[in-house]
Amino acid sequence: MDKGLHFTICVVTAVLLLRESSQAGEEKDPELDLGLPTLTVTTILEDPYVMVRGAELEGYCMELLAALAEMLSFQYHVKVVGDGQYGAVTAGGNWSGMIGEILRREADIAVAPLTVTSAREEVVSFTTPFLQTGIGILLRKDTTSQDMSFFHFLSPFSKETWTALLFAYLLTCFCLFLVARLSPCEWNEPKNEENHFTFLNSLWFGAGALALQGATPRPQALSVRVIAVVWWLFTLALLAAYIANFTALLSSGSEQLPIQTFEDLVKQRNLEFGTLEGSSTFYYFKNSKNPIHQMIYEYMEKRREHVLVKTYQEAVQRVMDSNYAFIGESISQDLAAARHCNLIRAPEVIGARGFGIATAQASPWTKPLSIAVLKLREAGNLDYLRNKWWESSCLRQSRDRWGPLEPPALGGLFLTLGIGLALGVLAALAELSSSSRRAAAHAKKSCCSVFTEEICARLRIKGAARQSQETSGKANA
Repeated sequence: MDKGLHFTICVVTAVLLLRESSQAGEEKDPELDLGLPTLTVTTILEDPYVMVRGAELEGYCMELLAALAEMLSFQYHVKVVGDGQYGAVTAGGNWSGMIGEILRREADIAVAPLTVTSAREEVVSFTTPFLQTGIGILLRKDTTSQDMSFFHFLSPFSKETWTALLFAYLLTCFCLFLVARLSPCEWNEPKNEENHFTFLNSLWFGAGALALQGATPRPQALSVRVIAVVWWLFTLALLAAYIANFTALLSSGSEQLPIQTFEDLVKQRNLEFGTLEGSSTFYYFKNSKNPIHQMIYEYMEKRREHVLVKTYQEAVQRVMDSNYAFIGESISQDLAAARHCNLIRAPEVIGARGFGIATAQASPWTKPLSIAVLKLREAGNLDYLRNKWWESSCLRQSRDRWGPLEPPALGGLFLTLGIGLALGVLAALAELSSSSRRAAAHAKKSCCSVFTEEICARLRIKGAARQSQETSGKANA
């Protein structure tokens, strides 16, 4: 009996152990059964590289990391850096931020907007950069605006366009004057009638069309009306282009940006400026031998409690809320300018650099990761991610797009005007030729001689009148 009870207890115990083992196997993460290496990845929260969405992380770096893991067949565990720093040498000689976590073996790699610098390269290894950037100046528009120039209304068109417009206006008015004199429908009797389309009246007629106002005299001949209609259409399209471009220039506010370079930033006294504390940008100015850069570093060092910021989000918010200019990565500033329509980046960019993936020195992952980044770049995947996460949600048009219109942009408009003027002149000659044929048949003269006399009479009225008076005098004698 004791043996039977002992056997039963053993069987029940074995069954329970097998059931627990089976349940544990079912609850085990199936990815861990693959035997893939698992890397600890440190990163930093910065839009759009790494952002928190619910209980997950997403962004440019997260998609880049997923693509690298798929190419190199590894698993990863992502952790946000504890001190919120990128990596700099502290007063005690130790490294902070993501660089410090790699050196302390708390992370295997750092996938973040981490700038490749010589100081960091001495303690860790970097892969091929996955993004290229530089150092720029982020400003708020209304803090950089100044009084517009007295002739700011000329900005929508370039000097060449204004010159072409003036030439088109004078040519059109001259054609109006010429056609109105040639056309018998507009001026039937040159010896007895007064032509209302004098050159001054033609200039006034063309100016009235530019102002969208009706002006006298009103054309009656078909040839003159052809030129008038073409000029009206030309001015309508021209005014539409002018108003649209002028409105865009006024809204962009970038036409009169006084801070174009870092030298301009140093010379002004209205804005405070600074950068991220402990960032590579700060040490770039510290180590630079350029006098302008040294002045920027001395300014930030003396006022570091007031001008240095802790995070990128704090920097952008401070630019938006106060008279502050942020010096930092140009690629991040481009994103801020795309997200906030009242921000703009100054044109000058210095210190070309790149963002790379940091690994421990002599890490076996450095070269494979570099090759994988190059493959992603060659396949266009990095460009796709760049366009995806830097997509602008701002309706503001940049100055490059809304700059002064050049003549080629209005080439079709000027061509249409030229064709219209040619048609008007041909129509006037046809009208005069038809009238000359009828007069030649009535007077029994050559059509060419009558046509020539008509042209001379219409273009040289005084000479024709004097000649007619001389002829009549001889006849009386």
